[in-house]
Amino acid sequence: MIIDLHIHSNNSDGSLTVKKIIEIAKLRNISMLSITDHDSIFCQELASSIAKKNGIRYINGVELNVTLTPSQTHSQKPIYLDFLGYNFDSDNSQLQNKLQQMTKYRQNRAEKILKKLNTEFRKEDIRELTKDDWDNIQYSVDGVFGRPHIADYLVRKGIVQNRNEAFDKYLVNCNAPKYPLFLEDASRLLRNAGGKIMLAHPNDPHGTSLMKLAKILDKQTEIITGSFLQFIDGIECWHSRHDVKTTNHYVNYAKEHSLMMTGGSDCHQKPIMMGTVSVPDFVAKQF
Repeated sequence: MIIDLHIHSNNSDGSLTVKKIIEIAKLRNISMLSITDHDSIFCQELASSIAKKNGIRYINGVELNVTLTPSQTHSQKPIYLDFLGYNFDSDNSQLQNKLQQMTKYRQNRAEKILKKLNTEFRKEDIRELTKDDWDNIQYSVDGVFGRPHIADYLVRKGIVQNRNEAFDKYLVNCNAPKYPLFLEDASRLLRNAGGKIMLAHPNDPHGTSLMKLAKILDKQTEIITGSFLQFIDGIECWHSRHDVKTTNHYVNYAKEHSLMMTGGSDCHQKPIMMGTVSVPDFVAKQF
């Protein structure tokens, strides 16, 4: 059985439509999948319907960016981690309303980022982004607006060579605060909607992970135990950027604390990685 419970569509920062993702999943013999767009459940009903027609078991999914307070992480400032929600009721009004608030906030945040970018561009004698540029960026967004959309536009304008350069050179320094969704609230929202919440890619060296706080795996799990174990139902143990040591560590930790275990490619279709992470069959049985 091939399982992939971490895929992004063009409703957030992936490049393919829901329909195309499921077509590829069928070609790759994926038996169970979840599309986990950032802060968006817009496509869940459609994804479930298309997957069913293609004989693929579908699990409702979402990826939420959550703010952890200094008291939770023993750090000097808040940090952000990603959490995956699964198997929730996508018609739950409280969950829908919160995500709509977050979408509106993302738009306002993007405007602030663009103003900061123009400040940097003036220093470098680069032509500033105009309202037409803003409209073009928005036009390219099918779902939830985020910094990757700005990065891709900077590539198209020839200001940078690729998305990584856009972040390294501009978007890290020109950032604006994210929506303050706290772990307690995220956990309550998903559980009240009948869902489960998982810590995503805890040891991802190139993403939003506990590596920001601790590079030693035992230290990472000490933070989980001491600060937010009560708010989660599981951990993403298998991930495209987890090595064997990381996976084994988190599988053992999940077993010790009776947590669910999930896994996926975190595919944004650049390149297409769906179904390439070896997730054990028993993961499906948990749902």
